[in-house]
Amino acid sequence: MADHPVPPPSATVTGPDPLDEAVAPLRDDVRFLGAVLGDTVREQAGQEIFDLVETARRTAFAVRHSQADRDEVAALFTDVPTDRVIPVIRAFSLFALLANVAEDLHQERRRRIHTAAGEPPPDGDLAATWARLDRTPPDAARLDTVRATARVAPVLTAHPTETRRRTVFEITRRLLALMRRRDALRTGPQDRVTAAETEEVELEIRRQVLTLWQTALIRSEKPRIVDEVMGGLQYLEATLIDVIPPLNAEIAERLDCGDRPMVRPGSWIGGDRDGNPYVTGDVVRFATTQAAALLHRHYDHELRLLGRELSQSQRLVDAPAELRELADSLGGPQVGAAQEDVPFRRAVSVVRRRLAALGNSLSSSSSLSGGSHDDEAAAAPPYTSPAQMLADLDVIDAALAASGGGMLRSPRLRDLRWAVRSFGFHLLSLDMRQNSESHEELLGELFALAGVTPDYAALDENARVELLLTELSHDRPLLGPHTRLSDTAEREMGVMRAASAAVDLLGPEVVPHYIVSMCGSVSDLLEPAILLREVGLFSGDPEAPRSSVRLIPLLETIDDLAAGPEILDAALRIGQFRELVRGQGDVLEVMLGYSDSNKDGGYLAANWALYQAERDLVETARRAGVYLRYFHGRGGAVGRGGGNSYDAILAQPPGAVRGALRITEQGEVISAKYSEPRRARRNLEALVAATLEASLLDVEGLGDEADTAYAVMGELARLGREAYGSLVHEDPGFIEYFTTSTPLSEIGELNIGSRPTSRKQTSTVEDLRAIPWVLSWSQSRVMLPGWFGVGTALRRWIRGEGSGGGAAGDTPEERLATLRRLYADWPFLRSTLSNMAQVMAKADMDLAGRYASLVPDAEVGRRIHGVISAEFDLTREMLLEVTGQETLLDDNPALARSVRNRFPYLEPLNVLQVELLRRHRAGDDDPQVHTGIQLTMNGLATALRNSG
Repeated sequence: MADHPVPPPSATVTGPDPLDEAVAPLRDDVRFLGAVLGDTVREQAGQEIFDLVETARRTAFAVRHSQADRDEVAALFTDVPTDRVIPVIRAFSLFALLANVAEDLHQERRRRIHTAAGEPPPDGDLAATWARLDRTPPDAARLDTVRATARVAPVLTAHPTETRRRTVFEITRRLLALMRRRDALRTGPQDRVTAAETEEVELEIRRQVLTLWQTALIRSEKPRIVDEVMGGLQYLEATLIDVIPPLNAEIAERLDCGDRPMVRPGSWIGGDRDGNPYVTGDVVRFATTQAAALLHRHYDHELRLLGRELSQSQRLVDAPAELRELADSLGGPQVGAAQEDVPFRRAVSVVRRRLAALGNSLSSSSSLSGGSHDDEAAAAPPYTSPAQMLADLDVIDAALAASGGGMLRSPRLRDLRWAVRSFGFHLLSLDMRQNSESHEELLGELFALAGVTPDYAALDENARVELLLTELSHDRPLLGPHTRLSDTAEREMGVMRAASAAVDLLGPEVVPHYIVSMCGSVSDLLEPAILLREVGLFSGDPEAPRSSVRLIPLLETIDDLAAGPEILDAALRIGQFRELVRGQGDVLEVMLGYSDSNKDGGYLAANWALYQAERDLVETARRAGVYLRYFHGRGGAVGRGGGNSYDAILAQPPGAVRGALRITEQGEVISAKYSEPRRARRNLEALVAATLEASLLDVEGLGDEADTAYAVMGELARLGREAYGSLVHEDPGFIEYFTTSTPLSEIGELNIGSRPTSRKQTSTVEDLRAIPWVLSWSQSRVMLPGWFGVGTALRRWIRGEGSGGGAAGDTPEERLATLRRLYADWPFLRSTLSNMAQVMAKADMDLAGRYASLVPDAEVGRRIHGVISAEFDLTREMLLEVTGQETLLDDNPALARSVRNRFPYLEPLNVLQVELLRRHRAGDDDPQVHTGIQLTMNGLATALRNSG
């Protein structure tokens, strides 16, 4: 067709990007999907809407080629009724979704071509890591540490931009599978491909795109936490539950670490109540039982298939005695001769029945689980631990090996055994999180009711610690069975009781962590232990306190990060706390928050504060003789710690990664990483590969230049914080600019996420949650948290302004040479600047200027936008000076291509968002205006892929 919402080949790029063999298939896929979408828009919405979409597309591309003015795009929608705007937004949003499919397929295609050509595996593949370790065998002591501590945990968290419904998720997966099939038909032997086969696949693709067009992209109502729980679990069901077990099997075999699973998933969804009043005991029960029910269905499905596979007849195979004992262990109704003849199948049936009995007890434990009772399992004793089920599976595996050697050992059985090791009966660990201020208020009420102290909040730090340690020296509860609590306290204790019940039902790994947000003191760290004791998850003893739940300080602000080593040192000098950690295997976990430190001091200061804190915390833990494990609270956007995970892990200071880490995954990043099995495997491999390399190899690369590098970075961080603070914390017009030039208020007002945008009802930056802070700036295409202040810092340091060091050179030329050398040699600086370049490539100061026009005080809007634009230009200039690159994305050609290809399609979404924000704020209460704003947010987040 002549007209469709994709550019002709000549318009797709703005720089040199030849139509060669590597890029042509991607172009073909994009054109094909765009044409299908164009046909669908015309057929479903009419020629008039299609023409509006096509005109907007052509105009947006003309703007990108400097052949049109941005006002021309805006003029297309100025007086267009909202009901006509909505399908335009949906068209461009769906194109972003389809472009993601095409790009994901292209990545797979290129990897396959490189592998077939015999090229070495890329960084981030475990094959590359195994090769490195073979070339440079690690120190034996380091390797033993990794074998004992190996753990990588991607922890899923809820996110307001990931509002796509499960149906949309499933359609997207089907589209990717169909595009794979189309690609195979296109590239396979043509003498074996019929026109009918290709036509059939392309017809099904059109059917799926039509279904997508007729499906609501987002929910019409504000998502509940239970919706977010199920949204997170869909990734477990779709990919991770199948991908993780064989990955763990490979790792264990290569590391020779027995049956220890390295990759174990976690979640915050349903347990994170920091600032979220909707997390209740019922929600905790729902989250834990739904995860367990999903896992049990998976186990049952795999056991059914396994039973069908194991058809060995006892007339032909002499089954070992242990297998026969297992097969006959339940007795019960007499089996027929046919069933009697297949002992392996009967043994699998025993496992299924005992698992079903456990499922019955799970179902009866909570009306939320939705399970149904299995009468056949009623007489079977339920498994009381995953170890029991694993032991039975091991019997079957050993019997197969004895009957036919390695040939008969079933891959399905292998993966099932590793699934039990990896997931237990709970599937994923649910983290509890609450902020320290809430703990103080709750304990104040509990202590007053129990007569311990009338005003806990009035006590100084020493008195608080003394009181807490006294209370933690015994198991006597504060609350009696009939104690009346305030609604807030009752809700908090309800969450704790539900967590305890989940542990009783599913084992200690279901709730193994309690994270203290805004942890600024020892008392902050100890306070949750009182709550754990109240529900039986902490056993008080002055000599040997015990708990299966780790207390984890979350250090978020720059000040908290700086104070972290002192807090940890003080806590570890307390005998009771040290014994608690000893009872938990001498493993102490600390969570590092990227977002609040970034919000607090800007990009450079936040990244350097994190690096310093990690380095100093490692030394503190070493002195105390404990093993320190880090939990990185990274988001999707660079302003929240986002970026390439492999590079980021390798950029950690020496000793910070010792075989283990946990890392948050959220929002559209979860979809980008884990919505499809092959992609999920690659991303998990990248986490594992980087963890192993950072643990076993010397990756910092600074050598004798470490002191110089640290001094330089300290000065840059200070200068960057000053530049950032001069705008964010000191400019009197900044708050008005931020709150009115971005969709901040609409993020909280519309049906975006279950959690409020602020911890408190204030308008201060400090109390604002990190997600709306970063999301607002990404929607308006400013991306301020990921770069602002860096340009000024680099220029001032190179010029020697406000800098104290001569060791790096006294002249600007010498200082620039120092930065270039550190960029080349130091993974931390290279990763920091590379991530910044990526986020800057997605910014657009001209589009940001349209958002600035929303500021009621026009002078404030113009002035602050001018400051931001000038700093952006300076930062880009200085970045290219230091890196020696010609463009921001010289080191990331794939992203550069993506930016060129898809960003003209973002132009109408941004322009329409500004137009709808203007209508909304002018008092237009048409529900379609609300829907349109929400759709633009979702479409932009989908297109940017790491917006918050």
